[in-house]
Amino acid sequence: MSTVAHQRSRALHGAVAARLAADETLVGLARERVREWRTKGTVHAAYVDAWEELLGGPLDALLAALTAPSERMHDLRQVSPFAGLLDARERWRILRGLRP
Repeated sequence: MSTVAHQRSRALHGAVAARLAADETLVGLARERVREWRTKGTVHAAYVDAWEELLGGPLDALLAALTAPSERMHDLRQVSPFAGLLDARERWRILRGLRP
């Protein structure tokens, strides 16, 4: 997997983690999205199960997982219930900051 892809994924989810730390109610929105995935069958059950486990655990564990460098978390970040939490301007600001 590309190092650049990992860096981007971790940086974007680092911003998500900061938002969640400031407003825990956003976790509820992610839980709703994951429930919808399960109901509609739009996301593979393995991803749904993993996100349900993370979202049902302690906030500090979720925040750490969002930026964990593991392949598992990189894969989960590709199917993130936090999509849309960051607006386009914030995403571009973060991604521009990663350029050498």
